[in-house]
Amino acid sequence: MARGRFEHNMDAKGRLAIPQALRMELQASDKPPILTSCIDAAAVGIYAQDRWIEIEERLATMSQVQPEVQKIRRLIVSGAEECPVDSQGRIRVPQHLRDYAGLSKQCLVAGMGERIEIWDRARFDQEISSIRENGMDVSRVAADLGL
Repeated sequence: MARGRFEHNMDAKGRLAIPQALRMELQASDKPPILTSCIDAAAVGIYAQDRWIEIEERLATMSQVQPEVQKIRRLIVSGAEECPVDSQGRIRVPQHLRDYAGLSKQCLVAGMGERIEIWDRARFDQEISSIRENGMDVSRVAADLGL
């Protein structure tokens, strides 16, 4: 399970170092990880390919005409790309995903359990501040989930 927060700079070619602890999750198989848009935030999600295949298979069983399902497919499947980890532990984030997430130089790589997220550092800080401001609402949801 991927966990933790790591700050890294993206280079001019869109390459970003993935921390060793998280890289091990992504390289558990010999298939390159998949990068795509996050559904719930302006961030990039990274999935080990085996996990990504599970998501695609689940989407394939859902309605081909339900608008909400089509929107999810349009956002995450059409934008998904294999992005191998290079010998220096970096991935190249495709331009369309950099644009979607507003990524520039300062990035934050966050382990989120079964996926890893790449955020613009300032946007991530805003997200955390917003969560803290809504602490009571978040606490109620956590309690409902038994956490």
